Amino acid sequence: MSEITPELVRHLGVLARIQLNDEEVEQLTGQLDAIVDNIAKVSEVATPDIQATSHPIPMQNVFRADEVGDLLTPAQVLQNAPDAADGRFRVTAILGEEQ
Repeated sequence: MSEITPELVRHLGVLARIQLNDEEVEQLTGQLDAIVDNIAKVSEVATPDIQATSHPIPMQNVFRADEVGDLLTPAQVLQNAPDAADGRFRVTAILGEEQ
């Protein structure tokens, strides 16, 4: 049995700046007690020879490898641009200026 008491729940409520009435304190005492008991049960099962996991199913990288492929020339990149100048895309200024 854990050591969660109504006084402890009230203290936690004060620390969290949450106003709790007597009914809420009673309800939270039972709920926190159950949580602490379940954590204790899990701690009893855990052994040093079992490796900790972050996911129950082994995960692997699902992305393809980065490989250099055929590259576009600057002319090909800019051929469909609405406006270009000096080998670059040309866009309307948006910071501090009216359009």
